[in-house]
Amino acid sequence: MDFASIRVITADVARLADFYEKATGTPASRLSEDFAELRTGRATLAIGSTRTVGLMSPGAASAGANHSVIIEFLVDDVDAVRQNLAGLVTGFVMEPTTMPWGNRSLLFRDPDGNLVNFFTPVTPAASERLAR
Repeated sequence: MDFASIRVITADVARLADFYEKATGTPASRLSEDFAELRTGRATLAIGSTRTVGLMSPGAASAGANHSVIIEFLVDDVDAVRQNLAGLVTGFVMEPTTMPWGNRSLLFRDPDGNLVNFFTPVTPAASERLAR
């Protein structure tokens, strides 16, 4: 088994896909007005419209209601990325901070309120853990 993606449900796929394209520099594949994907070398961020929830199970997911999952992106230099996000992100949850497990992390919210972490491993142990 291999972890493939995480899907975020939103009321505005185009707005959220635009945000993630700008924040990550990764182009989104817009497969329909109700579904887009940002593919990286490790995983995919899927963005689905609230209209797709009914295809799975009505009421199974709600847009903008996430308060337990953090969407994480590995970046080369989190401090440099912080500067690039200055005009895009309106409020940062946590400025770049080195965490006890060896990652330097930057936390902010996307337009739907989902928590996003951009991080860079800064210790040998953190780098080794991610190389696996």
